[in-house]
Amino acid sequence: MYSLRSYLLIVVLAIGRLQVGICQDKPAGPVESAPTKTELNTQLRVNKEALFTQGSVDAATVMLFHELFFEDPNARGVLLDALRQSENSQARIAVCNALIQAREQKKTIKNDQDFIEPLLEVLASEIGTEADLAVKATLIFEYQKIGPYLEKVIKDSSKPFRARANAINALKIRLDMRSTIRLVELIDELDEKDNQVSAEAKKALSDLGIVVGETPEARNQDIDKIKREGESEFLRVQLTRKETQVRQVRAELDEWQKRYLSQLDKIYKQISEDKVKGGFLIEYLRDSKAVVRLWALDKAYKWRLASQLPDTLGPDLIKLISDENRDVRLSTADLLALMQRLNSAQPLLDQHQVEKDDQVKTKLFIALGARCSSAITGPPAEIPEAMKKIRSTTLELAGSQYLSSTDDEKARNAVEVIRKLLVRDGLEAEEVDKYLNLLSARYEKEKDKPTGALRGVLLNAMASLCAPESTCRAKAQSLFKSKFKEALQDKTDFVREAAVNGLAYISTKEALEMLRAGFFNDPSEAIRKKLIALADEVGDEQDLSKLAEKIGMNSEGELAWQAMLNIFKRLKETDTAVWKEWVGKITAQGSKFSNEQRIVFLKIAEIKASGEVKVEARKTLGDLYYATGQFEQSADYFGKLYDAAQNPNDKDAILPKLLDASLKGFQIERVAGLVGNHLSGADLDPEGVIIKLLSVYFGKPPLGTNQKAILKALEEIKVPQERPNWRKWLDGGKTTSSQEQAEKSEKPQEAKT
Repeated sequence: MYSLRSYLLIVVLAIGRLQVGICQDKPAGPVESAPTKTELNTQLRVNKEALFTQGSVDAATVMLFHELFFEDPNARGVLLDALRQSENSQARIAVCNALIQAREQKKTIKNDQDFIEPLLEVLASEIGTEADLAVKATLIFEYQKIGPYLEKVIKDSSKPFRARANAINALKIRLDMRSTIRLVELIDELDEKDNQVSAEAKKALSDLGIVVGETPEARNQDIDKIKREGESEFLRVQLTRKETQVRQVRAELDEWQKRYLSQLDKIYKQISEDKVKGGFLIEYLRDSKAVVRLWALDKAYKWRLASQLPDTLGPDLIKLISDENRDVRLSTADLLALMQRLNSAQPLLDQHQVEKDDQVKTKLFIALGARCSSAITGPPAEIPEAMKKIRSTTLELAGSQYLSSTDDEKARNAVEVIRKLLVRDGLEAEEVDKYLNLLSARYEKEKDKPTGALRGVLLNAMASLCAPESTCRAKAQSLFKSKFKEALQDKTDFVREAAVNGLAYISTKEALEMLRAGFFNDPSEAIRKKLIALADEVGDEQDLSKLAEKIGMNSEGELAWQAMLNIFKRLKETDTAVWKEWVGKITAQGSKFSNEQRIVFLKIAEIKASGEVKVEARKTLGDLYYATGQFEQSADYFGKLYDAAQNPNDKDAILPKLLDASLKGFQIERVAGLVGNHLSGADLDPEGVIIKLLSVYFGKPPLGTNQKAILKALEEIKVPQERPNWRKWLDGGKTTSSQEQAEKSEKPQEAKT
């Protein structure tokens, strides 16, 4: 079914065709372009029917202004007749709206005085909407033209009070100094029996912020004051008053909105089931108030950040792309940029083509790029033909409208969209080359600019296209490598960081070789950490010194240490000089390395190195474990050294540390074995290290559980023959050692064997 507007258009076009036909059939000569009377009557009937049966404002407007009817008294008669039809409210309202629109659009109405009397009749209507619109419609007339008519209605006691009050309101809304003064004068001119109308006039003046006196004299003074101040002051006061009222209304509106949205929040938070929550949001995404739709969009956005939104929200979100409210469209675009599964590409593109707001248009473009990227699966790429066209259009928009823009923000958005679409599979080689070169060309334009933000964005995208996951990495690496090298000298940190990333994507080893000379202490923390990461991955012994300098630094020390460990793990057994150098450096007294770090390193050295380095690693590990209270581990390492020693003197040198660590580490079998092994060959020396260590260990009664267990194991040692010194110690000498002996024996390595 055709709409009325479409129907009117068809009729007008039909008239046009009829005129053309007439022109073609007539012989040469003057052409009569005006429509015939029959045609006018047909069109008028159509408009009249639309006005009277449907209340069509379009029909009223056509008859009021269209050139076909501008001079036609019959069309004017239809409009005037509609105003007089008290039983046809919709026709009256339509004509009033047409007159109001004429004033708003500053259109001239010929012979507008024809409408004065019919409009005044509408002022008496019991239907508030009719009367209110008639009051507003009177503003099409100049004051001197309408004023006398309104005053006549006000003073006519035979008129309904409703009509007289609306006439007073018509004077009030003019915001004219003359009409305001006339309202004051009318108070005195009204009869005493018109107190109700007089009160209405006073109320109208009060609405204007004017409080009039109670006597005629006082009111005359009020009039004189208004005249003295002049029209400029009158209008200034009225403007100030209106602005105050607007602020108050807005404040009240804001407060009610906050209360309403707060209540919606409470209800929303109480919903736990996703299905119910989704249905609740759908209801408010469809709300007639933009502020409520924005509330629902905000909740949907936060929900999407946390997890996937239900698919049921999709159709309503797509509709909001073309919402009448600019902020709603803006928020919808932001949300759709996150919704990868929703098939919104075509609606986004359609709205982008007609969108007038620049910020919304940009957001739509960003969302379109995200949707095109998410639509590509693979490799190999699988993308519908329709989406291929949309993707190509999106790339074209990025290259022609956004990347070349002088607005850096738009250019940044274009760079990101191009990056997203090039990094995925499915583009023709020519397209890939085109947009890679566009990125390169825009980067060249930015090279000499003092601010490097956009340069960094471009170079970062170029680096991303060189990454392993990029399907065009080979072409990108070939095109951008020289730019990465050149950008290492850029003064902007972000640019250098992007250059380092790009070089690392191309070759980690080559990047490290290029950067190790001057970038370990780069001003950019990101670059320093990236270099540490490269060393961690492919570094060798020449990076150890630079990494060691960072030990103890808060943000980089641990990263550097892990990189050093991985380099040590990559060293070979034959790298003896390197092992020897770093065992010395890391274990040196006063070095920055902690005991824990030394232990970890020495365990690697013990496994990877050989010869003297391995022995030194074990010796130092035994000492470190002892120093950190890890006696069992200490005993294990001294035990390895003891077992490996070939020379008796070497064994005697190791024995004090081994026995002491074994006692403190509760190594029962090892303690008994060490003592028993000695007793198998000779008795204990009363001044020897074994008795002294045992005396210190057992010399502080009462004995603990561990001490008793070790003592029992010692008592069970079987010796081949009499050992008087041993027996004496067992029989009680173990408890008679003096504090002095204990103190002398605290450092077993200094004791006699």
